[in-house]
Amino acid sequence: MTIQAERITHEQAVRDPGAAERAAAAFLTALGLDITSASLAETPARMARAYAELLTPRDFALTTFDNDEGYDELVLARSIPIRSVCEHHLLPFVGVAHIGYLPGERILGLSKLARVVELFAHRAQVQERLTKQIADWLEKHLAPRGVGVVIEAEHMCMTLRGVQAVGSRTVTSTMLGTLRHDARSRAEFLAAAAVGPK
Repeated sequence: MTIQAERITHEQAVRDPGAAERAAAAFLTALGLDITSASLAETPARMARAYAELLTPRDFALTTFDNDEGYDELVLARSIPIRSVCEHHLLPFVGVAHIGYLPGERILGLSKLARVVELFAHRAQVQERLTKQIADWLEKHLAPRGVGVVIEAEHMCMTLRGVQAVGSRTVTSTMLGTLRHDARSRAEFLAAAAVGPK
């Protein structure tokens, strides 16, 4: 069995933590909070660190293996946790991703599905783009016969403000290859991911 490992690194923009902290202090002050109080004195620094963490994916090694046995059935990882930040309000959205693929010549180390989710989730995002980026990336790097990605998430910009639709979840999907073009394969993936009418 041939093991291939490719180091995946994200393109990181130049960051200025001090400027982020000062901006957070100015932002909180502009909203009327007294950041000189004991309970808020460290909040600007905490805010800067928290957003830096939310917007920075970890590097990882993409590990794939020869599909020696010729496995040709669906591989599915359900309920991979997602946390991201809505690019319109910079409020979090959280949920799960269900990712499946029909192997070609290579199979993927299963933990790498969660790493790919993080790679695209840890940035200012919209759920529709996130769903497609994950699927496109897997198609490019794994060359499977088909890929399916479904994301279910709760958006704080929709539940905590504005319409305040507490408990609502948004579902997006992207299907590529056989999972897009073959109705039976598509239905199998959606059923295994437990998506659709219950």
